[in-house]
Amino acid sequence: MTLFRTGPAVLVLEDGTRHVGRAYGATGTTLGEVVFSTGMTGYQETLTDPSYAGQIVLQTAPHIGNTGVNDEDPESRRIWVAGYIVRDPSRVVSNWRADQSLDEALVSDGVVGISGIDTRAVTRHIRSAGSMRGGIFSGDAAALDPEEQVRIVREAPEMAGQNLSASVSVAAVEVTPAVGERVGNLAVLDLGVKQATIVNLAARGFDVHVLPQSATIEDIRAIDPVAVFYSNGPGDPAASADHVELLRAVLDDRLPFFGICFGNQLLGRALGYGTYKLPFGHRGINQPVLDRSTGRVEITAHNHGFAVDAPLEGISDSPNGYGRVEVSHIGLNDNVVEGLRALDLPAFSVQYHPEAAGGPHDANYLFDRFRDMVIAEASTRSARSTNEDTK
Repeated sequence: MTLFRTGPAVLVLEDGTRHVGRAYGATGTTLGEVVFSTGMTGYQETLTDPSYAGQIVLQTAPHIGNTGVNDEDPESRRIWVAGYIVRDPSRVVSNWRADQSLDEALVSDGVVGISGIDTRAVTRHIRSAGSMRGGIFSGDAAALDPEEQVRIVREAPEMAGQNLSASVSVAAVEVTPAVGERVGNLAVLDLGVKQATIVNLAARGFDVHVLPQSATIEDIRAIDPVAVFYSNGPGDPAASADHVELLRAVLDDRLPFFGICFGNQLLGRALGYGTYKLPFGHRGINQPVLDRSTGRVEITAHNHGFAVDAPLEGISDSPNGYGRVEVSHIGLNDNVVEGLRALDLPAFSVQYHPEAAGGPHDANYLFDRFRDMVIAEASTRSARSTNEDTK
């Protein structure tokens, strides 16, 4: 990567803040919500996570790209970030698994980036002022009048109110067969699912049916599922009313449910709680979370800018009539709701990523918890059916 031969680039925030650096990846103009990720490893998993669609991602780790990218680790079919910000990109790829450099991958997928700026200063600014819209301008766009660049940034849509699921979801059903002892068909609503999630679910004995985000309750029922799973994904949960209504139909059918990240927010709304935008969100692989059922603290992988507004203490009644609900997990940095558990329905969710291909793996047990819940619910249904037949 010819770091010192690339042309100028500028990062412009909607409040007028400017940082001048060098072009990295594709050249041109890109707009999105500027956010930071604190992960020191796993940048390929971050870039290919569909949850980052619409966001310009800043890496707080100063040195990025030394391991290149490979064809085995992508979490989806492409890089999804709207733009990429790094301080010191590696000029040399030093990993035997690499198939190409990070810069080449960014160019291939048309991702406009910037390097050589003070990423620590940008991070501190976002932590103080909150996530905001921004733009990266390189090539001919770098020479635009600064006031024109700010105007372009301010005309970009805000993340609040955006429904981005259709842009990242599969167009048709994709099936991954179960590994080992089969449990049954699992309906996965693809709101931006990661490959590691599919692998983990198949490893627990599920035939994983990944459904487009436009799926209906009839589509779900048609595969005779033993459970339903809502994936991670980008956008504002308040703008996903159709997915919430679909989930309410799932809960009405008493199908076991597990949701992660965006799926946690949608379960919260289906149960009747609100959601809100966090000042600068949680993004990285070092977020401490308390599992209240075990008392254990887990280090977890996060990528979310919205959270569920539910009572942190005690048990509350679902405003939408689904019985008792408790907050099962809490973020220890800021007391954000990190998990929900319905006590009168077979449904739970977490706000983070238990698959965490780039690490850590503290939360991987949640897939086992889900499998156990599905098997227990199936046993309960069978016993109930037997009792009814003998009456």
